[in-house]
Amino acid sequence: MNWVLWSFVIVLGGGLLLSEGASSSRPPVIKVGAIFGLNTMYGETANIAFKAAEEDVNSDPSFLGGSKLQILMNDAKRSGFLSIMGALQFMETNAVAIIGPQTSIMAHVLSHLANELTVPMLSFTALDPTLSPLQFPFFVQTAPSDLFLMRAIAEMITYYGWSDVVALYNDDDNSRNGVTALGDELEERRCRISYKAVLPLDVVITSPVEIIEELIKIRGMESRVIIVNTFPNTGKMIFKEAERLGMMEKGYVWIATTWLSSLLDSNLPLDTKLLNGVLTLRLHTPESRKKRDFAARWKNKLSNNKTIGLNVYGLYAYDTVWIIARAIKTLLEAGGNLSFSNDAKLGSLKGEALNLSALSRFDQGSQLLDYIVHTKMSGLTGPVQFHPDRSMLHPSYDIINLVDDRINQIGYWSNYSGLSIVPPESFYSKPPNHSSSNQHLNSVTWPGGTSITPRGWVFRNNGRRLRIGVPDRASFKDFVSRVNGSSNKVHGYCIDVFEAAVKLLSYPVPHEFIFFGDGLTNPNYNELVNKVTTGVDFDAVVGDIAIVTKRTKIVDFTQPYIESGLVVVAPVTRLNENPWAFLRPFTLPMWAVTASFFVIVGAAIWILEHRINDEFRGPPRRQIITILWFTFSTMFFSHRETTVSTLGRMVLLIWLFVVLIITSSYTASLTSILTVQQLNSPIKGVDTLISSSGRIGFQVGSFAENYMTDELNIAGSRLVPLASPEEYANALQNGTVAAIVDERPYIDLFLSNYCKFAIRGQEFTRCGWGFAFPRDSPLAVDMSTAILGLSETGELQKIHDKWLSKSNCSSPHGSQSGDSEQLNVHSFWGMFLVVGIACLVALFIHFFKIVRDFCKHTPEVEEEEAIPSPKSSRLTKLQTFLAFVDEKEEETKRRFKRKRNNDLSMNANSIISRSASRRPI
Repeated sequence: MNWVLWSFVIVLGGGLLLSEGASSSRPPVIKVGAIFGLNTMYGETANIAFKAAEEDVNSDPSFLGGSKLQILMNDAKRSGFLSIMGALQFMETNAVAIIGPQTSIMAHVLSHLANELTVPMLSFTALDPTLSPLQFPFFVQTAPSDLFLMRAIAEMITYYGWSDVVALYNDDDNSRNGVTALGDELEERRCRISYKAVLPLDVVITSPVEIIEELIKIRGMESRVIIVNTFPNTGKMIFKEAERLGMMEKGYVWIATTWLSSLLDSNLPLDTKLLNGVLTLRLHTPESRKKRDFAARWKNKLSNNKTIGLNVYGLYAYDTVWIIARAIKTLLEAGGNLSFSNDAKLGSLKGEALNLSALSRFDQGSQLLDYIVHTKMSGLTGPVQFHPDRSMLHPSYDIINLVDDRINQIGYWSNYSGLSIVPPESFYSKPPNHSSSNQHLNSVTWPGGTSITPRGWVFRNNGRRLRIGVPDRASFKDFVSRVNGSSNKVHGYCIDVFEAAVKLLSYPVPHEFIFFGDGLTNPNYNELVNKVTTGVDFDAVVGDIAIVTKRTKIVDFTQPYIESGLVVVAPVTRLNENPWAFLRPFTLPMWAVTASFFVIVGAAIWILEHRINDEFRGPPRRQIITILWFTFSTMFFSHRETTVSTLGRMVLLIWLFVVLIITSSYTASLTSILTVQQLNSPIKGVDTLISSSGRIGFQVGSFAENYMTDELNIAGSRLVPLASPEEYANALQNGTVAAIVDERPYIDLFLSNYCKFAIRGQEFTRCGWGFAFPRDSPLAVDMSTAILGLSETGELQKIHDKWLSKSNCSSPHGSQSGDSEQLNVHSFWGMFLVVGIACLVALFIHFFKIVRDFCKHTPEVEEEEAIPSPKSSRLTKLQTFLAFVDEKEEETKRRFKRKRNNDLSMNANSIISRSASRRPI
């Protein structure tokens, strides 16, 4: 800031007079300063617009209460030093506001003066997003901040499906901070600026040397989407050199910020043939009669036969003067004064050549600022209003496509509704809608004359063949291997998938395969993947590359083309090669309980049916056979024509239900045993492997070694490296290792040739294989889409079947996970309980009826027998009861009936005898 202080010395040193007291509250002339370079497009346009606005404000003498508005123009000549001098002069001459400065660099500097002397400073060209009203409260941007311009560009990038862009900009505050804002907006949309090409300041760049150097760098990069955020002088040089370097051809995308549209609207010299296919943006101003009249006035009178045309900044310059004029009018009508006084802080500073007290402080500056930011008016640019954060109401842009000397407007962008093909003001009465389905632009003619949207990137180094690293494997060569010892020819499952995916891309991918490893041992895959990150050895890696967390941190993988995961394989024995295999569905307790309940149910049925059913009577042998027949016949739904009692039927139905469930479970389990190979091994899965002390084999170069030591905490001394399927088989057979841990595709291929081993347990990791590319590579995204296409069409499965569906084993036991589970009594105890309760309830009811009937017959028995002793009486009753229970119920009923008839006969005879004895003789 030393040069700022020196400017103070030059302006204020020597014979400057002190400003004593305050000026008039209603001066005849109200001064407003303006700082622009009159030799620039923006300055020349602004000067004409200022004069027109000044004339219009003063056309009504009563507008400012008899005072005249005077715009004092300071020609900064694109010099920061002169800009500072002009601002200091305005502070000394009692200017109530300053329009400018033209650049953001000077806005950052002069805003400190405005803050101290409370003089509002308004600019429509210094639109740096970092000029915050919190830091610079007296600086007001009267045009939308470049933050919204960069947001519009970011949404265009997303709309066309690009992910990487290159930014070309001058090394000044406005361009640099605009590109920073663009990077933030792109990051929110998962895009990025892959390279920032910084050029010298627009005011000092005179030679295209730096531009050519940066363009040559960009030409060798992947991204073909180039954002040009510069000034007219630099911008014209960029496109001239880009045309010479062949960078305006098909495949490139050029987006220029508002400098290009302003240059076009100003009718300044420009070779538009260099700009064919370029996109640019222009601040959108709604069509209105006021705007059309001003444009006609500009053309016929204001430009004074100058060649410069009206651009959008001329409209904003005109409206800025009216914003100040309206704020002054409101201040005066509110009874405010326009007075200036000395700044106490400046007066206390002493120096031989400094007289800082000459700078006047605007006493009503804060009040005027408040009226400015609360302005509501209809201007040439449309409705003029500020949000609480000082941003303009409804910032929006026109999107323009340059085609054959024509300016084609392809759409609009607004912060309210995003991209559209109709003017944004038509959306303001509706709820905002930024959904992707609501974003539209018209067709574009791109560089090279094509209407097909460029993909936005190419391979590095301008078409050099893609260097594809492939592992030179020593085993499992079905996945990837050399062709007959060739140095660059390769085939295998992974290679076929890659080539099939490349064919689905909409563009050619020239490539060559480069082997990694010596072919004697499997290479280290982590080292292979690391080769992609340098960009020197390989541009991509194709092969059996597992997608694991460590690798995803340094490269981008495609969509997995095959599922994978670590599994355990161990030696097994076959369990169903046994003549007693039919007993295996049930455990021993299950067999015992089932047999017991056959006996229990049979006994219950016998008890219930013995007194009423002839088939349950007779010799003991016959009754036993009948019991067994009834209980076992429920299994076959064969009850012949035998009729049982209600209680017996209830017990049989419940038992039938239980038997149906048990037999169906048994049948299913037995079917599984007889049709699926059942395997036995002490290793049941990864858990038993961890808890055991046996040694574990792994494939050389696989990530399985690090996973077992880092994640499963298995000691490294237990791990044995193995290099081939043959070594796998030998190590398992001779007991060198108890099991092997490897990825599922390798194990499936191994088990297709070695049938004495099997996978134990389930996969304990979930991942897949993919192709590795550098971070943020667009090719990785396109290849993922192609792999999904292969999967949907079935082509991926055909490639799998071609290479990996071979098997020399008669039984697919290798794919089985282990033993089947036997059925135990715990699974059926509830049903057995129901059967037991049903039997008990039926027996209780049955015995209750027997006891009741026996009690009715007891008097008869006692009458027939002599009176015995008490002991013999109890024994006799028990014997009588058992005989009663064993007696068939029909015989009991006949005896009861016969006795009742006898009783009735005896009673009748007795009555007749008594009647005869009473007759008279």
